[in-house]
Amino acid sequence: MTDTTQEEARILAWLGERKQAMIDLLREMVDTDSGSYDKAGVDRAGQVLARFHEANGLSVEIVPDARYGDAVKARLPNPTANDQRPILLLGHRDTVFPKGEPSRRPFTLRDGRAYGPGVADMKAGLVIEAFVAAAFAANGGLKAPLLMLTTSDEEIASPSSRPVIEAAARESRCVFNAEPSRLPTGTDYGRDQKQSITSGRKGGVFMRAEFLGKAAHSGANYEKGISAIVDLGHKIPRLQGLTDLAAGVTVNVGLIGGGQTVNTVAPSAWCEIDLRYKTAAQREELVEAIRGIVETPVVEGSSAKLIIKGEFVPLEQTPDSLVLYDTYREAAASLGIAVTAEYTGGCADSGFTAAQGCPTLCSVGPVGGMAHTPDEFLEVESIVPAAQTLALAVMRIAARME
Repeated sequence: MTDTTQEEARILAWLGERKQAMIDLLREMVDTDSGSYDKAGVDRAGQVLARFHEANGLSVEIVPDARYGDAVKARLPNPTANDQRPILLLGHRDTVFPKGEPSRRPFTLRDGRAYGPGVADMKAGLVIEAFVAAAFAANGGLKAPLLMLTTSDEEIASPSSRPVIEAAARESRCVFNAEPSRLPTGTDYGRDQKQSITSGRKGGVFMRAEFLGKAAHSGANYEKGISAIVDLGHKIPRLQGLTDLAAGVTVNVGLIGGGQTVNTVAPSAWCEIDLRYKTAAQREELVEAIRGIVETPVVEGSSAKLIIKGEFVPLEQTPDSLVLYDTYREAAASLGIAVTAEYTGGCADSGFTAAQGCPTLCSVGPVGGMAHTPDEFLEVESIVPAAQTLALAVMRIAARME
């Protein structure tokens, strides 16, 4: 047995003995309310992780934010490494659920699955990353420095965390983002020992369009009114018509509203627009096409403006990210797990790190599904293997890049 193999076996054994501890930390994380807009709750969830890191020998830095939750950095240094760029373990602790959801729907174990708000997306991923870091700290370290960055607002496009993520990516040699992995179609985790991670993600731009007209009594002075609703209505089919499924582009007008009363010509209206696209090169042309439709009046005398509320950039494959994938797939195979990769239209913070030129692999968390719904679940038996696979991949990348 080589030294490297001995090191790997020691880490695998350490993680293999901590399934219940992982479940216990996951329970605490899930039962800590952390909706994106609940700063106090998101910060409490961050403190759960910070205490775990400090108890396991990592140094912790809190990056404060006045409006959204603070970012939490945990470091395991290696002063003797020739390359001082860390390997970055990335994840978010905010959820999409309303305040009080963990009280209504606390962490539950049933028939081999765990349930609760954020259990898969992505508190289980944070748990395995924390235990991987703790495993290295308890067993002589890693050949590379390690950085774990936990953010607070991914579910709303990371308005405060994006610059923190991008700065961390610029200092790092590669990134593993532990969003949940998935079951390949037609498989069962307990039977098949398979998982699917992400080969790429679309970029997304989330916009609000606001339309102005002129109010008038709809019976007595109809002709004096300028209907913002009519202007918006004419534009919805044109916006949706920008969708090009073959090119990977979708435009969805998902929310609309407006008007004053039923007997008033509408002086205002609004809609919210979701744009998804595959490559960075597509973004500018599509946003300008949407802006042109929104801001060019159809109803004479009306006006409108387009506001970008938030956005993600696409996660595009590179030769270096394929090296990460191959390393991860080989690590999983050594544990008897078959890994495949799928493209998804969903967005994540991994796009921000990849856009900084940092090789990035996404969806290396435990297997889960039905995110953003009351049926969200996690395959409990995937927790330890996911942690072990991630640890092996990190070790092998660290040794290869040293």
